[in-house]
Amino acid sequence: MRPIHTPKSRTELRYRRHLRVRKKMEGTPERPRLVVFRSLKHIYAQLVDDTRGVTLMGVSDVSEGVTVEGDGPGKIARSKATGKLIADKARAAGITSVVFDRAGYRYHGRVQAVADGAREGGLEF
Repeated sequence: MRPIHTPKSRTELRYRRHLRVRKKMEGTPERPRLVVFRSLKHIYAQLVDDTRGVTLMGVSDVSEGVTVEGDGPGKIARSKATGKLIADKARAAGITSVVFDRAGYRYHGRVQAVADGAREGGLEF
């Protein structure tokens, strides 16, 4: 008998895409990995040093210091502000260059807004 094929969930498929992306990149102390996590309501970004296995810093759109400018109250504007905040914190810690990890999400919408905000904040990818 053939085994019955069970379809994978969206979360499981995204996780497998994330592992494929992670095989090719690594965060170092000089150039950490900027990881994005997107939930339905919020967006999170953190800097990770993979050589030590340590999260250096993290922010979300509900963190203190995220200020949305004139782009409106939407999730994309909050995502861009989150990118700017993590860039400010990173520059204060002496980090100027990062590796962007989209975590299996498409580089589109809120994920792209975090990247654009981090670039505007002064981080180099």
